Amino acid sequence: MSGIGIKTGDTVEIITGKDRGKRGKVVSVEPTAARVVVEGRNLAKRHLKPRPVPGSGGQQMAPGGILDQEQPLRRSNVMLVCPSCDKATRIGKQADKKGRVCKHCGTEIDK
Repeated sequence: MSGIGIKTGDTVEIITGKDRGKRGKVVSVEPTAARVVVEGRNLAKRHLKPRPVPGSGGQQMAPGGILDQEQPLRRSNVMLVCPSCDKATRIGKQADKKGRVCKHCGTEIDK
């Protein structure tokens, strides 16, 4: 388990910012920076110029345009959604259970 308690593939709810209250799936986790990337959330515009395709000798051009790109969020701005009670929850640990435990319903998240 990563040091921040959220893994790739978890469903999280964003608790602050422009996407507050929205849910999404975690695409990647950066534990050293305490950041997570959530699918389809915290989007930023990326402007690309048309560029020659490598290996085509400049004959073919890769199209330019404006792309929406997912940006990392601070770990403190997201909460894990419990799969059993479907609530945004804090993560706990118990001595008798391995893995993460929901603070609302007490069920084990990792099975």
